[in-house]
Amino acid sequence: MRVVIAEDLALLRDGLTRILDAYGFRVVEAVADGPSVLPALTRHRPDVAVLDVRLPPTFTDEGLQAALAARTQLPGLPTLVLSQHVEQLYARELLADRRGGVGYLLKDRVSNVGQFIDAVRRVADGGMVMDPEVVSQLLARNTGAQRLRDLTGREREVLGLMAEGRSNAAIAGRLFVTEKAVSKHINNIFSKLGMPPSDDDNRRVLAVLAYLNG
Repeated sequence: MRVVIAEDLALLRDGLTRILDAYGFRVVEAVADGPSVLPALTRHRPDVAVLDVRLPPTFTDEGLQAALAARTQLPGLPTLVLSQHVEQLYARELLADRRGGVGYLLKDRVSNVGQFIDAVRRVADGGMVMDPEVVSQLLARNTGAQRLRDLTGREREVLGLMAEGRSNAAIAGRLFVTEKAVSKHINNIFSKLGMPPSDDDNRRVLAVLAYLNG
């Protein structure tokens, strides 16, 4: 699986490259600044891009903007964005493009190699990965919404895990309940949020996050 990395910190860029190589990925290019991202992505057309949000020269949102531009030229390009802090605006912009795998992780998660590699693979396979802290803040921001207030505590737990991109089986394992119970909670969530239930995990996560970001 071919990967393009964009990270300005040399030690982290090298570390990401070594980790990915060790787990069978092939890093075809690793760049250090915003202007280099789009050319690298269009040149290599990787299976997944791993990009820092803030890159030189301005350290604002070069990585994110390059990712959005690349997904315009290469529709559905799987993209995992790394950020030092939770930036809800960045998450919303990234999620606005509904095509292909997408992920938003805090850089702290990279230290958990297994979690990071799992995220890269899930995004490359067309899934969605959202950092639990991002999900937590999005949920907190919307606690005043009537429809969210209608959810039970357990339904809010399930909603948070759905927004992270977890499957029914993974949610069941996390909460120590049966998959049948999870399916019932999900049906209740969609009903209370005014959304039709769907068997497509990626679409249901997008629907939930679209509501949370609304």
